Amino acid sequence: MTIGARVPILSVIVPVYNGAERLERCLEMLAASEYRDFEVVVADDGSTEEVEPLVARRGFRYLRVSERGRPGGPARARNRGVAASRGPLLVFIDGDVCAHPDALGRFAAAFASDPGLAAVFGSYDDDPPDRGLVSRYKNLAHRYYHQASQGDVRTFWTGCGAMRREVFLSCGGFDEVRYRRPAIEDIELGLRASRAGHRIRLDGRIQARHLKRWTWWGLLKTDIRDRGIPWTRLMWEDGRVDSTLNVEPGQRASVALVYLTLLLPAAGFWWAAALPALAVTLVNREFYQFMARRAGWWFAVRVVPLHWLYFLYCGACAVVGTALHFLRGGPRVARMRRISE
Repeated sequence: MTIGARVPILSVIVPVYNGAERLERCLEMLAASEYRDFEVVVADDGSTEEVEPLVARRGFRYLRVSERGRPGGPARARNRGVAASRGPLLVFIDGDVCAHPDALGRFAAAFASDPGLAAVFGSYDDDPPDRGLVSRYKNLAHRYYHQASQGDVRTFWTGCGAMRREVFLSCGGFDEVRYRRPAIEDIELGLRASRAGHRIRLDGRIQARHLKRWTWWGLLKTDIRDRGIPWTRLMWEDGRVDSTLNVEPGQRASVALVYLTLLLPAAGFWWAAALPALAVTLVNREFYQFMARRAGWWFAVRVVPLHWLYFLYCGACAVVGTALHFLRGGPRVARMRRISE
């Protein structure tokens, strides 16, 4: 890696709040990168665990960013990390993510080969270490949707993503006022960059391993409170619904079909419920086949209820997010945001 006064090509920003064991593995993989012209800034958002010694052991830079001992969220931590870094290309890696040895090299190559590219991000790999049903389902689902949506997109992902420094600064960085905990701050930044005319690419060859152990409560809290509802509000503000990742037309149709499957019996048409249920399976057959290839058919069968639950709370998030958008002056806020940009 680059050390000393010379400016590196890549500045890797790692926000962290506790999770020292996972962070150690994250930093270990960065140290093993095949690409060497980079620096690492670990932005500690007020951890109560010992983080600094882990960073110092690898020769990386440690930055304590908490104010009055309170965490302010990864958006603020990343912004402070960027301010303390030097490279023209910013790479964002979460503290519980292990980038593959070739990931940093692929980032550098992507920007070098395409001067008009503003940002690029990859996906999780297909071998998450936690073999629990919920963890494996969630991490593999994330990989599936990213791998299926490769190409130009209007969003961004900071699990393993990179952006040109001048683009990041021109867009104002992450919105640390609106997003004070882990949420959709990366998606929102991507939309702002896209509206400004910058091009973002999803490259599935850039991969990383997610170390997170998902629990039922963590899954519901993240998908509903931190992603589903705020993402719905963000799409209303943006004035359009994206058709990539997990909001593509087939996913939106699946939400409607799942609700129809459950409502028909309640209305006395129990005999007709099999039709929309079959339609959900057909629409998502590639998803289930992917799960079977990666973990076997028994795993894929057990994933089905989780997937249906996902569609159920996606529909609820759309309703709640839409209501909040209009109740909290969303149309006026959206107009003001577009005017200011």
